[in-house]
Amino acid sequence: MTIDINKFSRESKSDFPANKKLKEKLKKTKPRDLDAKFHSLHEEVFEDIDCLNCANCCKTTSPIFIQTDIDRLAKTFRMRSSEFIDEYLFRDPDGDYVLRSAPCPFLGADNKCLVYEDRPKACREYPHTDRKNMLGILDLSLKNTLVCPAVLKIFYEIGKEYRK
Repeated sequence: MTIDINKFSRESKSDFPANKKLKEKLKKTKPRDLDAKFHSLHEEVFEDIDCLNCANCCKTTSPIFIQTDIDRLAKTFRMRSSEFIDEYLFRDPDGDYVLRSAPCPFLGADNKCLVYEDRPKACREYPHTDRKNMLGILDLSLKNTLVCPAVLKIFYEIGKEYRK
């Protein structure tokens, strides 16, 4: 399935207020089966969505780089960790290491990650919709509805049940 990023951007912004209400409702009601619903929808949605047709996450946002990510990537590039930090990263207002620029400098023209085998943990786990304790990361998931078409679709499907 080809992703129209402009259409997705309009839809995600338009749906954001409703998704924010859904997030608040989920936090309030604390459904016991929320992880199972997210995980099931994650599998279903990613049967149709191919990240290589989108890569919006890599084009617009930065993962947080933990020290093991930095060390691993520095080794890949045969650099010292401090050199990798100086060349690619900076500390954001929260004190986390993030990329200096967008799109990601490791994103190829074909939307493939040039450091896929060594990519940061945050990239490996993105969009985090198959993690345990989804209730605890609903704020992050809501933000990701503006970045990832799959997360937007998952929120839409969950909302069918909970927006009643």
